[in-house]
Amino acid sequence: PAGAGFVLETPDGRPLAEGAVPLEPNTVNVAEYRGLIDGLLEAQRLGVRRIHVMMDSQLVVRQLSGEYRVKAENLRPLYQWASKLISSFDEFTCEHVPREKNERADELAGQAAKRSKEQQNRK
Repeated sequence: PAGAGFVLETPDGRPLAEGAVPLEPNTVNVAEYRGLIDGLLEAQRLGVRRIHVMMDSQLVVRQLSGEYRVKAENLRPLYQWASKLISSFDEFTCEHVPREKNERADELAGQAAKRSKEQQNRK
């Protein structure tokens, strides 16, 4: 089971939105991309035009910056989806942060993974 989480805040740290997205069993990298994508979708829905993403996934951050190529076939569609969403913002920046600075998003991803596991057990 896997789960994705995201947190949206104003520049001064006030909460805007957060989400916990249960996923089918998958890799951590897929879950990281889905957290990014779902966060970007929510930001769009809220009318956000400038966004600064802080992620603890070094792989995703480096792929988005062009430093790493997207070699894994299962990540290509997610990378393309994220890139399309990113292009809709007036301003987009992304930085890698240590996991400790991303605790709430990780907590939400864990909750989503737990829900995913419960859903799998019901099948």
